[in-house]
Amino acid sequence: MNPPKGLKRNHSLKDLTWWKVGGKADYFVEPQALLDLKEAYLWAHVNHLPVTLLGDGTNVLVSDKGIEGLVISMAHFKGVKSFEEAGVLKIEALAGTEKSEVLKIFLKHKLAPAIFLTGLPGTIGGGVVMNAGVGEDLCPREFCEITEWIEVLRITNDNEVETHRFLSENLTWKYRYCGGWQPGLIFRVGLRWPLKEEPDLIQKQRAATRKRVQSQPLSLPSCGSVFRNPLPLKAAKLIDECGLKGLQRGGAMVSEKHANFIVNVGEATAEDIFQLIQDVKKEVFAQKGIELTPEVVFLGRWNGMKTPF
Repeated sequence: MNPPKGLKRNHSLKDLTWWKVGGKADYFVEPQALLDLKEAYLWAHVNHLPVTLLGDGTNVLVSDKGIEGLVISMAHFKGVKSFEEAGVLKIEALAGTEKSEVLKIFLKHKLAPAIFLTGLPGTIGGGVVMNAGVGEDLCPREFCEITEWIEVLRITNDNEVETHRFLSENLTWKYRYCGGWQPGLIFRVGLRWPLKEEPDLIQKQRAATRKRVQSQPLSLPSCGSVFRNPLPLKAAKLIDECGLKGLQRGGAMVSEKHANFIVNVGEATAEDIFQLIQDVKKEVFAQKGIELTPEVVFLGRWNGMKTPF
């Protein structure tokens, strides 16, 4: 089987992540169409290579030692359309479509999902995989509440690439988790919300934007929230109470503005960030007796560990 179109070897991933750290992909490709995605996925399967999907580079920490196998970037796998059906707005988006594009559609129709989507970085595919959301008491506030279905690519025993559709009610949704669709690659997502205008939506959306700007260190590279909230508690509050704002490892620092953000203050490495995450976990457990779980996804070679935590 011929290599997929545009295949690159030893491709740097540093500039493709929000943290601006990390090593190289053994193999790298950026499909723009479904046929390209299928060919790349099948090529990796035939050559017994692991596949890593990379969205917008948010919420991930790529090892300095790089990522084994094929990295498929969804940066150009974009496209979205919307239509109305029986009093419901429906949106179909390719997995690489940025959340901000879907936000615009909800905002145009003055619908409530625009509020929680405000400021959520990353792609629609990543939003589903992580059941991305916000901590505020909103409705909706997580992807599980707006997802109608997902479409997944799977490879058969006969080396055929099949498409499977999973309805939202048949998936397993948890806090920052979506399961029940694996194995495979999510390539398209269907969203929906009743066509009922949200009162004062523009004001609420602008307030959400202001809050994000005021509370998050947007001027420095970060991945967003590093730890999951140990509900009903907030990770940021626990880290702050432990006096860890400003704690630093190399070029990585716990943000002075938001304690659940780790920022790259200059030439940080993935190892700096990894060690700082460990430092924060240990100190919070020592002071509070609470073990924080990273929300960030660790990609690549971590001393033989599939997942460092």
